[in-house]
Amino acid sequence: MSSVNLANYLPSGAIVTKAVAADWREAVRMAGAPLVAQGATTTAYTDEMVKAIEDLGPYVVIAPGFALAHSRPSPAVLKTGISWVSLAEPVAFGSRENDPVRLVVGLAAKDHDSHIDIMSALAGILDDDDALDAAILAETPEQVRDILTKAAAVAA
Repeated sequence: MSSVNLANYLPSGAIVTKAVAADWREAVRMAGAPLVAQGATTTAYTDEMVKAIEDLGPYVVIAPGFALAHSRPSPAVLKTGISWVSLAEPVAFGSRENDPVRLVVGLAAKDHDSHIDIMSALAGILDDDDALDAAILAETPEQVRDILTKAAAVAA
């Protein structure tokens, strides 16, 4: 398990808890908004994330209840960034194995290597069912960050 602290990559403004999304497109757009707000991407990247799923299917739903919304590195990515959107009610992405989704993490990578630490930290939290469930159910961004920090400390 990774000892990288995912909270180090997630400013409180990049975390949305108990979000309500009508469908997967809205959930992905909710994950894109904090990437834009933190200066990691332009709104074009959010459109690229949605289009990638429309074109390729629900490949972003990589674990039960979890979607890693992303697209290829592009000029719309200004710097590597991440966002966290837990959903009050899960939404379907069309993944036979892993729907419905209750957590959408948005990932913008400036290049193919810059996000390795983030992916390592994500893998660590995905391996810890208790920490993941607690973080998804958290009421505030600060609670999410605390849970992620404690999970990284335990893994260290």
